[in-house]
Amino acid sequence: MTTVTELLSGLAEEHGTGIRTRDEFRTWAEHLLDARRRVTALQGLCRRDRPPHIGVLAANGIEFSALLAGAALGGMVLVGLNPTRRGEALAADIRKTDCAAVLTDAEHVALLEDSPVPVLELDGESWSSRVRAAEPAEIRPASPEDLLMLIFTSGTSGEPKAVCCTHGKIADPGLMLARRFGLGRGDTLYGAMPMFHSNAILACWSVALAAGANLALRKRFSASGFLPDVRFFGASYANYVGRPLSYVLATPRASGDPENPLRIVYGNEGNPAHVREFAERFGCTVIDAYGSTEGGVAISRTPETPDSALGPLTENLDIRHPETGESCPVAEFDAEGQLANPREAIGELVNTAGAGMFTGYYKDDSAEGERLVEGCYHTGDLVYRDARGFCYFVGRTGDWLRVDGENLGTAPIERAIGEWECAAEVAVYAVPDETVGDQVMAAIVPRPRTGPDPREFSEWIAGQRDLGPKQLPRFVRICSELPRTATFKVRKRELTEQGIATGDPVWVRENGSYHAR
Repeated sequence: MTTVTELLSGLAEEHGTGIRTRDEFRTWAEHLLDARRRVTALQGLCRRDRPPHIGVLAANGIEFSALLAGAALGGMVLVGLNPTRRGEALAADIRKTDCAAVLTDAEHVALLEDSPVPVLELDGESWSSRVRAAEPAEIRPASPEDLLMLIFTSGTSGEPKAVCCTHGKIADPGLMLARRFGLGRGDTLYGAMPMFHSNAILACWSVALAAGANLALRKRFSASGFLPDVRFFGASYANYVGRPLSYVLATPRASGDPENPLRIVYGNEGNPAHVREFAERFGCTVIDAYGSTEGGVAISRTPETPDSALGPLTENLDIRHPETGESCPVAEFDAEGQLANPREAIGELVNTAGAGMFTGYYKDDSAEGERLVEGCYHTGDLVYRDARGFCYFVGRTGDWLRVDGENLGTAPIERAIGEWECAAEVAVYAVPDETVGDQVMAAIVPRPRTGPDPREFSEWIAGQRDLGPKQLPRFVRICSELPRTATFKVRKRELTEQGIATGDPVWVRENGSYHAR
């Protein structure tokens, strides 16, 4: 394993490529010098009675990168704080991760009124004067096991947990992806995913360092700004997590869409139909992989992987029944193509070889113990495998629907409804049944310039062989947007709490057809 310090040091004499926004450019050599100055400034914020942890609550930009690089070069830890957190919840995140101080921008400073530690604005005189006065620090050697970042999970299935991200956990994916995609100094990597999240760091920032390529940063993702940015920067690579592909596809088509420099788009959690459509529309290769912030399991798609599958299970991955702990059998399908043995075939994806790239949660032994059980890493994701060994995502262990005594996962239903020509985004979740268990409810964000009609939806969904009778939504909500985290994950708990008591149009399925409630 290598370190981020080594990747950065390899760019010390790189004067041709560097890091840029629309308004600024710094060569990697200049950026490394900037980072060394920030080492000295950051050291002045650290305290002897606290670990050298510095919180950052800021939008993407060259300064965010310089702070992370400075932490790597100076043996410190950067804590990525989530701007969707507020008040006491945000203060608790700061305390939990032992931040000595928090650096922020003007946009987010108001969120830190309850901060338990000093707050400095990146554009303010207090921080700027520290940087101006700082001499470049000597580079401190690091080991792959040294902690570099604390990155919070999304918190969609509970309170966010701070994942320990070591030098090796960040540097090695960068090296792997740079080699896999043949990225080098002639490439520009485009990063618009939030840099407090692992996808931006592992699938873009560290890849640019490993490749010695240009890194173009946008403050935050914009669907309408995506293609203009790609053309402006000459970007050949972009990363994503969650639904950005869907957002870009919802923008108006133009005959010149394929005329762009984009070659590779890499990420995870993309809708299979949208992955295909994005590749066709923009003339690039889209590679959707399976992974998480924790890094305990990774699955890569192969050319033979079916569209709706995550990829082939590797030797050390198994599917364990959540009740018995035994390996689940291969999925069986009936004449209609429906899963015939869901109770037996669906289980939790487990890494039997150990923790993988998971290096623990910071000061959270209880949560860590739920992940690592008897030497195996438990993902919390429900899947099944077909006879060829391909793995299919069903949902989270906390995302089950219990319908008429049968456990259902949300992901297959979302994939199927996502094929409807009017659907831009789909979220499936549980609402209480009138008697016992759950009813299936789907929230659909329609594509622009479409007029979703319950009768047309009734006719369309009746012909979907991928959906069994119990998977058909009882309720369908038509909404303009879905509630999301800053990393584009749907906050399903919020949708469940709202139920059918919403101002949005809601369709009800009765006697095989949908009609407005």
